[in-house]
Formats: sequence, structure tokens, C-alpha cells
Amino acid sequence: MQRRTFLQSLAAAGALAAMPMSIRSSLAAQSGAVSVKDLPALEGDLTLYLGRGEGGLYEKVLDAIRQRNPKLNLQIRRGATAALANTIVAEAQAGVRRADLFWAVDTGSIGMITDAGLARPLPEGFNEQLKPGFRYPRWSPVTGRIRTLPYNTERLSADKVPDDIMALADSDLSIGWAPAYASFQSFLTAMRILEGEKATLSWLKGVSKHAKSYAGELGVVMAVERGEVDVGFANHYYTLRLKAGKPDANVDLAYTNSDAGCLVNASGILALSDGDLPFNFMRYLLSAEVQAYLSSEAYEIPLVSGVKSPEGLPELATLTPPDLDLRKLADLRPTLNLMREAGVL
Repeated sequence: MQRRTFLQSLAAAGALAAMPMSIRSSLAAQSGAVSVKDLPALEGDLTLYLGRGEGGLYEKVLDAIRQRNPKLNLQIRRGATAALANTIVAEAQAGVRRADLFWAVDTGSIGMITDAGLARPLPEGFNEQLKPGFRYPRWSPVTGRIRTLPYNTERLSADKVPDDIMALADSDLSIGWAPAYASFQSFLTAMRILEGEKATLSWLKGVSKHAKSYAGELGVVMAVERGEVDVGFANHYYTLRLKAGKPDANVDLAYTNSDAGCLVNASGILALSDGDLPFNFMRYLLSAEVQAYLSSEAYEIPLVSGVKSPEGLPELATLTPPDLDLRKLADLRPTLNLMREAGVL
């Protein structure tokens, strides 16, 4: 059945008008997730603490929600996700609650808040639309990102890239990495939990012998494409974005099997205050239209059933991420200690 979608109607009013027609058309074709036209109107005051996210695309989503809900008074406090999580805990300890919602770009910060007992339990049935493995009682994933091994297609073929992340330490491949980057540290935390501290320390020391450091993971992917290194460690969307702007780029993605190298992390949102309004706001982020927009524009993985994955990425069901409670990634201090001991920080 044809219908005007959330973002299409806003584009007619001037918001997100630059969205390509092909993307707008694809939104209408999504099925299985709830449409914004079936969600309750948002009315009242809300304060959202927003971790930095995806070059302003999260901000565009929030602007669109505001325009659709003129009686919503949405105040936003922006900052680094970990810093905002620390602020929420400190405010709670001082007997103050300033945030109604927390939208974090990593699950480590989500874990900090849920472990402190500050997140409100989700209403019954709230997370049924989420894919299996991403249903939690006190927070909701919004979109996912998978760890990948971008490799230079002129220097390597896919079968030459190890499918065991631990094997990279002893390989003769030149490697690009961004040890100071939060996503890398979350990945390494997963390795520490899955493989143990001794094995992770040994891996760090081994990789560091043939690795070149970059400021961020986009820099890693660009270095791989230029042929500065054979392979790198990065979230999937950096490669997809590069290839979207340069279809003949000399880079492709390889995946490991059932280890930290193919960890699926997520952005997530939780409620810090009671009442229907915070949860109804969260439902907008899980709508078919917003999920499809973040897939098409940010190349993030939609975690609501019935919404297509980004172009150029296998379906999540075909990949083999490790079985890991993502909230455990909040325990970052031992990871940083290992990195310092290995001399990579």
C-alpha cells in the first residue's frame, strides 16, 4: 500500500530536502517495522543527552521528529558518549535528574547506566520488533555496526585475509589500526572478555610489530585503499561510505568468524524518567522510516525486523558475531591497562 513516509512529508516542508529520490522511494517499500504514521504524537518536555553521532545524521533525525511533533519541546545536550554517561551517574549521585533520555553511540556507556540502576525498564512488548539477540530489558539498540577487516584488493584477495582475528598477530600482513579510537577499544574489550587478558596482551604486542597507527578508522580505511597497508581494523560503514563516493576504490571487506573481529556493537537509547513520553520517543527511532534512513545515509545496520541492511553489506543473519552481552563492554579500564602495558597507548 502506497503511503507518504515520515521523511518524505518533512522533505515537502523543507527538511531533509536534499535526500535523493531513490532513498525516499526505498523508505516507502520497507515492511515489518512500525511506521511513524502509526505512532502516537509526542507532546510535552523532554531532555535528551546525545552522544556524538554520525556526522550530524542523528541530528537530522531529531529535527525531523520535532517537525512532525510541534507540541514536543525537545532539549538536547550534546557531548562525547562516555562523558555524558559519567555526567548522568554523577547527577544521580547528587540527587539530580536532568536527562529523560540517553542516546549513546556505544554500548559500553549504556552498560554504565544500566549497571548503576538508572535506566527505566522497557514496557512489555516494546522490543519485540527488534531482531533476536538485540532485546534487552532496560535499553533499546537503535542501529548496529560490525567490526570488519578492510583489505586492499590490489594487494590481497579475500581468501588471503585470515578469518580468525587472533591469527593477525602472527601474519606477515601490514596492518592499519587506530588504538586511541573508541570503537577499537570496545573491540579490544570484547577480545579481552572472550580470549582472556594474557592472549589479548600477546595479540597487541604481535600486531604492533607490523601495524601503522591512524587517528581514526576512516583514516585506516583510506590508508588501506591507498595501499599504505594491506588490511585494517574498522567498523563496516567507513568502507561503505568510501566506496559510495568512489565505486572503483581498491578496498573491500572481509569478516572473521565468531570472535571479537566480527563483533556487532550498537548505538542505543534508554529512558531515565518515568511516563509514556520517553518510551514513545524511543519508538520513533525504531520506526521503519528512521531505520531505513540511517541504513541508507549512515550505512548503519538496522536492528528492527523488515528493514534492509546497507547496500554492500551482507545480511546480519549470514555473519557470525560472537555471543556477548554488549553491556559488558563498559568495563574499559582493564583494556586500557593492557594497551599501556603493550606500549600502544
